[in-house]
Amino acid sequence: RIGKDNGSCRLGESETKRVLKMGFWDTKRVTVTGGKGFLGSYILEKLEKHGCNNVSVANLPEYNLTKLPEIKQMFKEQRPDIVIHLAAVVGGIGANRENPGKFFYENAIMGIQLIHEAYINKIEKFVALGTICAYPKFAPVPFREEDLWNGYPEETNAPYGLAKKMMLVQSQSYREQYGFNSIFLLPVNLYGPRDNFDPKSSHVIPALIKKCVDATNAGENEISVWGTGKPSREFIYVEDAAEGILLATEKYNKSKPVNIGAGFEITIKDLVNLIVKLTGFTGDVVWDSSKPDGQPRRMLDTTLAEKEFGFRSKTPFGDGLKKTINWYVKNFKSS
Repeated sequence: RIGKDNGSCRLGESETKRVLKMGFWDTKRVTVTGGKGFLGSYILEKLEKHGCNNVSVANLPEYNLTKLPEIKQMFKEQRPDIVIHLAAVVGGIGANRENPGKFFYENAIMGIQLIHEAYINKIEKFVALGTICAYPKFAPVPFREEDLWNGYPEETNAPYGLAKKMMLVQSQSYREQYGFNSIFLLPVNLYGPRDNFDPKSSHVIPALIKKCVDATNAGENEISVWGTGKPSREFIYVEDAAEGILLATEKYNKSKPVNIGAGFEITIKDLVNLIVKLTGFTGDVVWDSSKPDGQPRRMLDTTLAEKEFGFRSKTPFGDGLKKTINWYVKNFKSS
């Protein structure tokens, strides 16, 4: 029985069972910033599968989240219980080198204003997405959350990484002073279908897939790749990352940052060789060592995510790459 004993507020048996079976997401109003983007599209799909029927997206051109009046308007119109903040101004090494000021300002101002307005509007929870770029350049591998502040990030992406890391400072200080429930997650590099394949701003996996597929289609016998191939990277399939973020949203309510990763690393050289093989490219790979390598190694310790909310990446790397390549082949012509 739910309600008062006078019977006037009792629910029928079927209604009582329905209420008791309701999941975490059933009654939540959720706003996803960057919901039209790569990761956002998977978050939206999984929210629907989890039974969340009241989801809003905060994206350009409807809302410019670097502008405070538009953030205020978003909270007024969407009235979220939970905000999952995915929106970011981001790119690969080249884009980071060309836009350090833009990447710092726009990412920092979005995070600062969104968290503060979320606090003012008394929302239940704010989920802030950081980046592996926030870790020190020479952090011990695998990266543990405890090492986040033990050094300066790799120089080419430090402005972006530090701007995102300021959300952790804000999240923890608002929890301490105001009791505001905000969490900070550190996803490793994502990949998968629907990724950004624009060569001006794409990350390494979509960039390599595009180069190999386009070269094959054009009958070219050579591709150029930045750096020496010696650094290592970790990658997580986007659908796995989305599941990890939603598990944390539902089950994690602490101030400590948490890594979201797959728990493996691969050198860029081995990654190139694997993509060359999977795409069927038969030409030569020319390494442009005049271009930067970036951080020497990247791999996350994912122990805390599994301990705190039971997350473990499921998609084998080769399988994820095949799905990504097939999606690109199906959806893009050589350009």
